[in-house]
Amino acid sequence: MAAQVGDKVPSATMKVMGEKGPQDLTTEDVFAGKKVVMFALPGAFTPTCSAAHLPGFVVNADKIQAKGVDSIVCLSVNDAFVMDAWGKQKNAEALVMAADGNGDFTKAMGLELDGSGFGLGTRSQRYSLVAEDGVITSLNVESGASFEVSSADKILEIL
Repeated sequence: MAAQVGDKVPSATMKVMGEKGPQDLTTEDVFAGKKVVMFALPGAFTPTCSAAHLPGFVVNADKIQAKGVDSIVCLSVNDAFVMDAWGKQKNAEALVMAADGNGDFTKAMGLELDGSGFGLGTRSQRYSLVAEDGVITSLNVESGASFEVSSADKILEIL
């Protein structure tokens, strides 16, 4: 069953690129005692993700943080090396580029996407969420291949 507003963010460990390579990042590290915006997408370097989804959050990071958000997390079922390279290419220094390499967080959220028809395997659906101290206060899951409810502009309206 998919996560819903009012649910606690599930426990999982993701990866981010550190000075010495990939390092663990737990959901406790990300969400405990903080107001967090997370957006998830099917894949780094893919068309909509690269042209619209990630850039919207990069451009609006200051506006989002000005609304009391402690961190903005971009999550994808990719490895930390890919997420780091993509973040650097897209000037996403203000964002946490989190790799859910095995899809553990995505599975725990119940928001998997079968991308096997495109050679992508299991990925994350496209969505955004707001969480306060680890509790989901807003969850915006896209329908099919659409890109309407999970954008940075929509998050700004919600905040």
